[in-house]
Amino acid sequence: MISVSIPKNHIFHLLTDDGRLLFLTRMARLFAYGSLAVVLVLYLSQIGVSQAKIGMLLTLALLGDILVSLWITTIADRVGRKRMLVAGAALMLFAGIVFAFTANYLLLVIAAIIGVISPGGNDIGPFMPIEQAALTQTVPGAQRTEVFAWYNLAGSLSTAIGALAGGVIIQLLIGEGVTTLTSYRVIVLAYAATGLMLGLLYMRLSQAVESPVARDSSISPELFATRFGLHRSKEVVLKLSVLFALDAFAGGLVLQSIMAYWFHLRFGVEPALLGTIFFGANTLAGLSALAASRIASRIGLINTMVFTHIPSNLLLMLVPLMPNLPWAITVLLLRFSISQMDVPTRQSYTMSVVSPDEFSAAAGITVVARSTGAALSPILAGLLLANPLLLNVPFFLAGSLKIVYDLLLFKNFRAIRENR
Repeated sequence: MISVSIPKNHIFHLLTDDGRLLFLTRMARLFAYGSLAVVLVLYLSQIGVSQAKIGMLLTLALLGDILVSLWITTIADRVGRKRMLVAGAALMLFAGIVFAFTANYLLLVIAAIIGVISPGGNDIGPFMPIEQAALTQTVPGAQRTEVFAWYNLAGSLSTAIGALAGGVIIQLLIGEGVTTLTSYRVIVLAYAATGLMLGLLYMRLSQAVESPVARDSSISPELFATRFGLHRSKEVVLKLSVLFALDAFAGGLVLQSIMAYWFHLRFGVEPALLGTIFFGANTLAGLSALAASRIASRIGLINTMVFTHIPSNLLLMLVPLMPNLPWAITVLLLRFSISQMDVPTRQSYTMSVVSPDEFSAAAGITVVARSTGAALSPILAGLLLANPLLLNVPFFLAGSLKIVYDLLLFKNFRAIRENR
C-alpha cells in the first residue's frame, strides 16, 4: 500500500481543531454568498420589487452590514467571540428567512439592515474579523500569514464554486418544470439554512478561540472600558483604517461588475465570456495569496504588501490601453495573478501590531473602514462610465489612488516592528 504523508509544517498540521472548523465555516459561508449573488436581484424583481427599490435595498444592506459588523466585532473580545459568531449566524438565518417568505418591502428593508445578507458575493458581516482574531489566537505567529493565505484562497474558491452551483441548480430546477420564482427561492432558503448550519458549527468552538479576558475572569474588564474595544493600539488601528479605506475606495472604482460592464462597452463581450474571464480572475487572485507568506518571510509583511501591490496597480492602469480584447484579458489576468498578495499580509500585519485582547476589534474596525470606502466609490465610477470620453478613467484613477496608498503605507509603517 502506498501511503501519502503530509509534511509537518503543512497548513493542515498548523491548524488546530478550532482552526479547521473556522476554515469549514468560511467555505460554507462564501459558498452561500456566491450562490445568492447570482439570483438575489433577479429574485427581488420576481417578487415585485422595482429596480429603484432594489438599488435602495442593496445600499441599505451594505450600510446595515457596516453598523452591525462594527457593533459585534468591537464587543466580541469582551462578550465572547464564539457567542458573537453564533449571533452573526442567527442574523444570517433571520435575513434569509425574511427574504424567502415575504414580498413586503418594509420587512425586507428591516431584514437587510439588521440581518446579514450578501448582495455581491463578498464576505460581509462580522464573521471574517472575528474568525481572523480566533485563528490568530490558535496558530504560531510565524505561520499566521500562511494560514491567512489559505483562509483567503478557501474563500475565493468557495465563492466561485457557489456562483457556478447556484446557476446550475436553477437551470436544473427550471428544466424539471419548477417555476422561475420557486427556483430562485430555493437558493434563498439554502442561504438561510447555511446560517443555521454556521450557528451549530460555531457552537463547537472551544475556549481557545477566546481573547485572554474572555478566557480568564481574573483579568480586569477595565481593559475594555475604551471606545470600540481598543486601548493600546487605538492610534495604529486608526491610521491603518484610514489607509485601508483609501485602498478600498480605489478598488470600488473597478469592482468586478464595473469591469464586466467596461468590457461589454469597450469590446462587446457577452455575459458567457465575462463569466469565464472573472472565474479565471478570481481563481488566480486566490492562488496569488499563497505566495504571500513565503515572500513575507523573506522581506517582511509591509514590504510584501507594497512591492507586490504597486506592480498590480500598474497592470490595472494598462488594461484600458490594450489595443484589443485578447491583450486586455491577458493584462487583466496578469494583474489578478498578483493582486491578492497584499490581503493575507494586510490581515496578518494588523494582528501583529495589536494586543491579543484587541484582535476582534482591530480586525472589525479595519474591515468596516474598507467596507465604507468601497461603498462610496461606485457612484463616481457610474458617472464616469456614463461619459464615453471618461470610460477608461476608473482604471487610471483606481490605480493611481492605490499607488498613493502603497506609498503612504510604506512611509508610515515600515518602521513599526511586527510582533510574532
